Amino acid sequence: MSSATPAFDFEKARFNMIEQQIRPWEVLDAQVLDLLGQLQREQFVPAAHQALALADMEIPLGHPAVEGECLLAPKVEARALQDLALQPTDRVLEIGTGSGYMAALLGKLCAQVLTLEINPTLAEQARARLAQAGLTNVDVKTADAAAQGFAACASGAPYDAIVLSGSVAEVPSALLDLLKVGGRLFAVVGQEPVMRATLVRRTGPAAFHTAQPWDTVAPRLKHFPEPSRFQF
Repeated sequence: MSSATPAFDFEKARFNMIEQQIRPWEVLDAQVLDLLGQLQREQFVPAAHQALALADMEIPLGHPAVEGECLLAPKVEARALQDLALQPTDRVLEIGTGSGYMAALLGKLCAQVLTLEINPTLAEQARARLAQAGLTNVDVKTADAAAQGFAACASGAPYDAIVLSGSVAEVPSALLDLLKVGGRLFAVVGQEPVMRATLVRRTGPAAFHTAQPWDTVAPRLKHFPEPSRFQF
């Protein structure tokens, strides 16, 4: 008798992820759901955590785990994609490449993606994963996005969409300036335990509309400004 452990059924887990995690979070966009069913999330997860790739949780990207370096929960990434309403001609900036999975999703939906990662090791791993997935329209740049007034972000501006794959205390105006009129920025904004998914649309040269349609919590992006907590 064989005592071999049966192979993990990623396709069944992917189906369950979509039906039990994604849809209940009001993600109903057919294009987003189809993409989540096609792109193999497990290829963007460290080998030690592959069996958890489709679980409803954040997944550490290093060993030992480093605070803030993780793959966001699938439902958060899915709803962000739906809210951004991306178009095939869009040029997109992502800050916080991490594993490269969100960049891959963006690359499948859009014309061109620039994604910035502060950790050189994570950036190199993401490049390899994106190449393996056949994504040729995603440029991974090793950079501290927030340094020098977001200078590293300016090269491809103006953008149709900007995605912050992590949380910030507030959305810097320097990033909003990089949006085209009609462009959208997605970020998770606030302080634990209360953070809001935030979608900012540039409606004119100096006009913006902000909506905060749902609550979530995400690790902090590094070196973004924090408001002073000093109180008299």
